Amino acid sequence: MGDIAKELMEQLEVKYVFHFTVAGHKFGITESVVVTWIIMAVLLLVSFILTRNLKVHNISKRQAFVETVVTKLTGMVEGMIGPEGKRYVAYLTTVLLYIGVANIVGLFGFKSPTKDLNVTLALALMSIILVEAAGIYQKGVKKWLHKFAEPIAIVTPINILEVFTRPLSLCMRLFGNVLGAFVIMELIKMVVPFVLPAVFSCYFDLFDGLLQAYVFVFLTSLYISEAIE
Repeated sequence: MGDIAKELMEQLEVKYVFHFTVAGHKFGITESVVVTWIIMAVLLLVSFILTRNLKVHNISKRQAFVETVVTKLTGMVEGMIGPEGKRYVAYLTTVLLYIGVANIVGLFGFKSPTKDLNVTLALALMSIILVEAAGIYQKGVKKWLHKFAEPIAIVTPINILEVFTRPLSLCMRLFGNVLGAFVIMELIKMVVPFVLPAVFSCYFDLFDGLLQAYVFVFLTSLYISEAIE
């Protein structure tokens, strides 16, 4: 168990890859930021390659594949958020792609950025800011403020508190599930050191990683739908 605790502490440790000084102040760039840059670069490169020379007629198999993937992803997100939230589909689809890839990069030897609490917290804050902005855009400031007093004024403090607890729940759900999968994998390796760990690794790194991306976007979509109703 001591080995698991040690491994877990290493996973929780925020490692700095680059250090630099600006105006006498020391700054650092963490491993999770570097891996995020790599994910962004890969996604941009793949997008550039797959979207070259697009046609309206006589499309290639590559274009047909890209259109199918984009249609499926955007359709899935639209199904979560509904027609009223269509303007937010592009952002949510991007978040879905990022978290999905971030959760499976462990298969390629990288440390998942979602194992960094700062990353999951930033994602959660971005989502909740979007939720509240959507509410203001749809209802106007006056009606948006009024919702905090619904259904009765006495629950206003609870409704205000909910604005802060939602990002915390999104953050801890994603962070906790990713780390929980790591702990389970280490326990499996201790009990059955052959064959099964590889099978479960594919499950936790691939299927569960994609599932957590879906859950995160689904909950964000649900909050946006509530905000704009």
